[in-house]
Amino acid sequence: MQYRKDKKGNELSILGYGCMRFSRQGLGIDLDKAEAEVMAAIQGGVNYLDTAYIYPGSEAAVGEILRRNQCRNTIYLATKLPHYMIKSMEGVQKTFREQLTRLQTDYIDYYLMHMLTDTATWEKLRKLGIEEWIQEKLASGQIRNIGFSYHGNSEMFKQLVDVYDWDFCQIQYNYMDETSQAGIEGLKYANAKGLPIIVMEPLRGGRLVDLLPGTAKELFRNDPEKRTPAKLAFKWLYDQPEVTCVLSGMSSLQMVEQNLQTASEAVPGCMTDSDKALLELVKEEIRKNVKVGCTGCGYCTPCPKGVDIPGTFRCYNAMYAEGKKSGRRDYLQCTAFRQNPSSASQCVQCGKCESHCPQQIEIRKELKRAAGELETISYKFVKGAVRFLKLY
Repeated sequence: MQYRKDKKGNELSILGYGCMRFSRQGLGIDLDKAEAEVMAAIQGGVNYLDTAYIYPGSEAAVGEILRRNQCRNTIYLATKLPHYMIKSMEGVQKTFREQLTRLQTDYIDYYLMHMLTDTATWEKLRKLGIEEWIQEKLASGQIRNIGFSYHGNSEMFKQLVDVYDWDFCQIQYNYMDETSQAGIEGLKYANAKGLPIIVMEPLRGGRLVDLLPGTAKELFRNDPEKRTPAKLAFKWLYDQPEVTCVLSGMSSLQMVEQNLQTASEAVPGCMTDSDKALLELVKEEIRKNVKVGCTGCGYCTPCPKGVDIPGTFRCYNAMYAEGKKSGRRDYLQCTAFRQNPSSASQCVQCGKCESHCPQQIEIRKELKRAAGELETISYKFVKGAVRFLKLY
């Protein structure tokens, strides 16, 4: 495992564990499976775990895994304040106490303002008294480092970097977001200010692996160096000295092992000319096929009308990456066969989803387009039949 230093000299593993996508069992997290995967990562050198208040069951699962294995003090723990759900400092304090309870700890190593969208939002928090609260927690040691996570353009990101004396920040960054989101411009700006950068969505919610277009997958199948999509995506990030830690939502032991291997070679300059050439070919194929730039983060949900927005866009993209038959079959299974249908055509154009989308997607317009291609006559017939059978 390779390590890079934060602002205070702490050595963080270049590979971090993103705890949003633990495998689920029934209505909850498969705790034993998650424990095996997290502990394999920790034993392999991972020392940064990232969770959040709004990830269903995640904080409690992380807390229990650390308690069971008595390793809380051997790792750095990050979680996030859902400020968009809170209207007072009493609410902030209540939420923080709840997080400490869930995580079975008395301090948080890296605490983030979750999805801080703009300076106006920070100003609102500042007027509530968030700066004084942060200082109190830092002084008491209940919070060791304060930062923010961000989805949006580079200009606003740079403004947010400058509104407070942050200890670190977290951005969406990958080889397809080099000039979008905070992008390389934001990465270099934060680094120049001395901020460690934690990277999320290195694989764009799996799109840079499982949902690659068939032509891009063929490039990897024929690669004489036997590189994988995930390895190339991670190497691209590790190659950049401005990147401090890259989060991966690992949900299998195989994934943990593969990522640990890549992280063992994670030094600036690790990308070869051959790596760069292959990556350019892959990017070219991706650009030919992507319809909607959705990462599946889920911030747009729940939809008041029950539309599965991330699922719809995943299937819509799959139509063009993997074939129309495959995408439409998946869509039928994921929307029409549910107890409560979640079709794109159920959208009533309220716009609630768009106000929460980190990718700034025109969701209403794209849902209409997706419905037009996914909801064929056959789809409508099967959906009607399923609803009829449920009535009797």
